[in-house]
Amino acid sequence: METESIVYFHPMQEGYKMTAAKKHWWESVTLLGKVLQTEAAGGFFVPVDCPVPPFSYKKRPWKQEILSSVMEEVMGAVPGMADAFLHPEIMTLVSEKSGRWETRRETVERLSAALLARCAADCLYQKGRVTVLLGRQEDTDWQMEMTGRLLSPYLPRINSLIFYYEEVEGTDIWEETAEELEMYGYEYGLVPAMKPYLASGEGLSCGREKCGGVILDYADTPRSPRVEREGQTVYADLTSSPEKEQGCMRKNGRILYSSPLKYLDTVVKNEYYRKI
Repeated sequence: METESIVYFHPMQEGYKMTAAKKHWWESVTLLGKVLQTEAAGGFFVPVDCPVPPFSYKKRPWKQEILSSVMEEVMGAVPGMADAFLHPEIMTLVSEKSGRWETRRETVERLSAALLARCAADCLYQKGRVTVLLGRQEDTDWQMEMTGRLLSPYLPRINSLIFYYEEVEGTDIWEETAEELEMYGYEYGLVPAMKPYLASGEGLSCGREKCGGVILDYADTPRSPRVEREGQTVYADLTSSPEKEQGCMRKNGRILYSSPLKYLDTVVKNEYYRKI
């Protein structure tokens, strides 16, 4: 993984001075990115907090080219190789067909490893159960490889690993994933299960089997896994979907929801609260 710094662009919270984006005829637009301590992210990367205020020049909204330009300035000023992670509200302001501000996969993996270490490590060690909800079929290789790297620190304690996948006509999932699946058996004696999603009135779902321990979710849309009532399940939503978070909140505290977006929000807010 190449990325060393992750710049988190997010809407400015109350309490910040509203000066960063003001523009008058004698001054230029700037954003203020603050480099936080590596320890704030558990040592996985250098977090950079960059709040984006409303553009207050004549009450006009941000222009895409102006905002992109000042964001580039922040990216060039941080240490090491940098990548950006945009809050959805900021992404709507710089939506480009070029995909310039799309977070790299290496960065998503760093964020995912950090949130597992922070939110799911105890559950992985105690329960030893993991359910993986695979997403788009064309990304299967990357999802399987990333899952192996994410789980490698915990595999000696994992005794149940289930992958859910979308069936595609003419595709043999066992053949596509054979190399990754064999790794678990050769090194840890673990035999993962592969189960297809089931069609339902609302799309694809995981069926009636109950999940427990940790759920890793790569899917673009909710797959509605059933969760056992005993103990707490950790739901690691790697797509940072508000719909999935709301679904977890309705489970009366039985599911601890986490995502790259929620994790970065926590890192930034912890730094903010530390000052007051």
